[in-house]
Amino acid sequence: MPIAIFGGTFDPIHNAHLKVAREAADAFALDRVLFIPAGNPPHKPGQTTESFEHRYRMVELACAEDPRFEPSRIEEGPGPSYSILTIEKLRARDPEPYFLIGADAFAEIDKWKRWREVVALVRFIVVTRPGHEYRVPEGARVERLDTVLLPDSSSEIRRKLAAGEMPADLPPAVARYIAAHGLYQWPAMAHTR
Repeated sequence: MPIAIFGGTFDPIHNAHLKVAREAADAFALDRVLFIPAGNPPHKPGQTTESFEHRYRMVELACAEDPRFEPSRIEEGPGPSYSILTIEKLRARDPEPYFLIGADAFAEIDKWKRWREVVALVRFIVVTRPGHEYRVPEGARVERLDTVLLPDSSSEIRRKLAAGEMPADLPPAVARYIAAHGLYQWPAMAHTR
């Protein structure tokens, strides 16, 4: 049964993440989409706003929406969260997993640690807007997933939360968790939906 690795800071996870995962699962008959919050993303050192535990818990709540979604703690810990290490750990479960990735991140794949090994070990599902082109490194096996992404990014959602606005792009359970724990500078007295 095919699985897909879907990593990211998920700071916070939002509806566009879930939409992309659902579309990928449908299009490629995926048994599981593993949502893997980065413990210590090497491309964003010290830039996650919330702790791993809070980000993982929000992913766990969001994953409850679809039985094909599974939260994973595989990148929890003090070391850098390199994709190659995650892939190596997961190969016992699926020797050739899919790797769900946005076109912008895929465009920088050749800057990743041991990127040639990453390219050799996975099949990519590259999420992009219709008509968008990108370079495919030699040897990479790529499937396109053209989708119209929802407009808000995690950084825009964090900005809205800090301003006291609960964005509609958050799953309701995640919005309640953020409000209950006062994450992202959410005002303690603000009302949730």
